[in-house]
Amino acid sequence: MAFELPKLAYAYNALEPYIDARTMEIHHTKHHQAYVTNVNNALAGSDADKLSIEEICKNISKYPAAVRNNGGGHYNHSLFWTLMAPNAGGEPTGDLAAAINSAFGSFEEFKKLFAAAGVTRFGSGWAWLIVKDGKLVISSTPNQDNPLMDIAEVKGVPVLAVDVWEHAYYLHYQNRRPDYLLAFWNVVNWVEVAKLYKAAL
Repeated sequence: MAFELPKLAYAYNALEPYIDARTMEIHHTKHHQAYVTNVNNALAGSDADKLSIEEICKNISKYPAAVRNNGGGHYNHSLFWTLMAPNAGGEPTGDLAAAINSAFGSFEEFKKLFAAAGVTRFGSGWAWLIVKDGKLVISSTPNQDNPLMDIAEVKGVPVLAVDVWEHAYYLHYQNRRPDYLLAFWNVVNWVEVAKLYKAAL
């Protein structure tokens, strides 16, 4: 089973003014599509074609760099699209809100720490909120690595992610990564994050 580019649950312009339509369209149809094409090519003819992308990530050290980079890119982006929604943002509620307050002191403090993980990631990469040993932890990864990977510095199950590659924000924000990360809070799909948090426990 070859991997496929997932359809978005919203239009390319649905996240404006925070994330512009042109960035979303290029990011989805060009960048993500390239990861899908390249990971399929890298896995062609191997016995990995029966595995999910999550299973491949969990054993990524067994695969060549092309699988790590492109398989990671496919997993990360497939997740990322679901973590954003139009008319979203605000604050989490229920168990997720309680867990964030418990782990980081307050929602405001969590936002600061999460944004810092994204801002301080040198070069390209991702910032993550993960469940590790039943607790919420913030981490970041280089390139298209993710916390599911057996090579990750901090391993866990992702519940929130933000792409800090320049292609995710450069058309609209140029080199102002902190501004992009601030805008990101307006599109976070907390309903989906809460679902992932519950499943990860």
